[in-house]
Amino acid sequence: MLMTSITIPKQLAKKGDLVVLSRKEYEELLELKKIKEFSPTRAQKNSLKKAENNLKRNKTLSYNGLVRKLGFAN
Repeated sequence: MLMTSITIPKQLAKKGDLVVLSRKEYEELLELKKIKEFSPTRAQKNSLKKAENNLKRNKTLSYNGLVRKLGFAN
């Protein structure tokens, strides 16, 4: 079996962690970079805090309970 060897320049190795991956894996990582990260607004953050507090106090509705409360149930 033929093994390929590579030489890593000292300057590159001194800069920190070195990662080696296949071209396919690298291209997949580049695709992930194109996905825009969600940044919630202040109002969304406050709504999430309120929802988390309601969950802690067991002030929740099941799916069926929500449907009934919204008037969609028969």
